[in-house]
Amino acid sequence: MPYLDVNWDLPAGRAYDWFVAAPLSILLILFIGLLFRWFVCRAIDRLVKRAAQGAIPGIIANTKAGEMLADLKPGSHERRKQRAETMGSLLKSITTGVTLAIVIVMILDKLGQPVGPILASAGIAGVAFGFGAQNLVKDFLSGVFMILEDQYGVGDVVDLGEASGTVEAVGLRVTRLRDVNGTVWYVRNGEILRVGNQSQNWARTVLDITVGYEADLDQVQAILQEEATAMFEDPRFHDVIIEAPEVWGVERFDKDGAVVRVVLKTAPLEQWQVARAMRQRIKVRFDAAGIRIPTSFQTTTDPEA
Repeated sequence: MPYLDVNWDLPAGRAYDWFVAAPLSILLILFIGLLFRWFVCRAIDRLVKRAAQGAIPGIIANTKAGEMLADLKPGSHERRKQRAETMGSLLKSITTGVTLAIVIVMILDKLGQPVGPILASAGIAGVAFGFGAQNLVKDFLSGVFMILEDQYGVGDVVDLGEASGTVEAVGLRVTRLRDVNGTVWYVRNGEILRVGNQSQNWARTVLDITVGYEADLDQVQAILQEEATAMFEDPRFHDVIIEAPEVWGVERFDKDGAVVRVVLKTAPLEQWQVARAMRQRIKVRFDAAGIRIPTSFQTTTDPEA
């Protein structure tokens, strides 16, 4: 069979190029792009799954030993899963964007469009966008590192400086939290300079009890130790107070009396409940023992009196 030499300058050659060669090339580029994105996203999903399970080298993740070592504190699995899924979503978005940009440039090249000016314009536009969106990039990068470092998560009680409260949502750009009064705060991640997290691993109830100077400090400390130990042994606080309480002794001398400190190590977010119950117990015991808790009263003069 003789070799068919197609003259591309002829109308038939141009028609073949436009209606056969170009569409096939574009379809091939789209297929390769979709295949590449599917392969990368599948690899990301596998990495996210392993990161969410917290698999430890040499230990099967679904075994009892693996679960115990993977979850050393309550809620750590959910926190790890949320962090892994967030990073997986970010990596998928970046993969999709890069793949789409490459596919579009290759298609334009197949259609005979000059891609050099497009790439140059994209570079200039990227630089301009970077200068114009510095705060957005700053928020984005801060959110990425905040999630990677697990600084806080949904449900944590945090102090972010201007705002403090319970975290309701963690995003790559903003963090939403609700304070004790019910006010919802939206804080940009790039504006967070410090984070005080009151929910990680454990918390501590610190009570400074003021008693009159006439009180027997040894008796006061004995009562505090008895009540704190009674709470520690109470079945209702079995999973709340995680270590034996301690009375640290006289903390300072105020104008109203001597201040004695007692501390109880608690589970995360339980320190306020323990403090309220402990104050009530102390008040009852001090009243029974005749120990006075000094109170300062502010006197005012009624101009109409």
